[in-house]
Amino acid sequence: MSRISLDPPRTLLMRIGEWYSRRTYGKVLEPGQALGHNTRVLSTYFRLEQRAAKWDALDPALKHLAVMATAARINCSWCMDFGHWEGGRLGLAPEKIAAVPRWRDAKEVFSPLELLVMEYAEAMTETEPTVTDELAAELIARLGAPAFVELTSMVALENWRSRVNIAFGLTSQGFSEACALPSGR
Repeated sequence: MSRISLDPPRTLLMRIGEWYSRRTYGKVLEPGQALGHNTRVLSTYFRLEQRAAKWDALDPALKHLAVMATAARINCSWCMDFGHWEGGRLGLAPEKIAAVPRWRDAKEVFSPLELLVMEYAEAMTETEPTVTDELAAELIARLGAPAFVELTSMVALENWRSRVNIAFGLTSQGFSEACALPSGR
């Protein structure tokens, strides 16, 4: 049960957002409904997501694995649920998507670069972040500076998404039946 009503005021922005959400995802996304209680926040968030979707310096599969590793580390079941759906839409193998929450124990499923990206996402997500100079330097050398900046920004954006969703009490919205997170996280 969410901590905030998912029935915000029926503003023009909410009606447009609901139409877009249904058209794009098949249902109205609960984070948008929760953010709809503050039109300025919702508007800013919507513009940020639209612009972030146009970033293209980082391979989409690597970007998605970083986002999912971040969501798994924070334990955002809504984000993991949506991430399974989005990963399928991107053409990622279901076994790869399912292995993200336990990537350290499923290294055979991922390439060395994918493992490095997920390690970075987790290190950046820790409170205090545990990113090392060596980890950053290796990623810059393998990805290039533009993709590294995009990776860092996507992990930060997913930290924002996941933490907001958890604070709002949002959980799985039914995008995937396989959004279980490992116990003890």
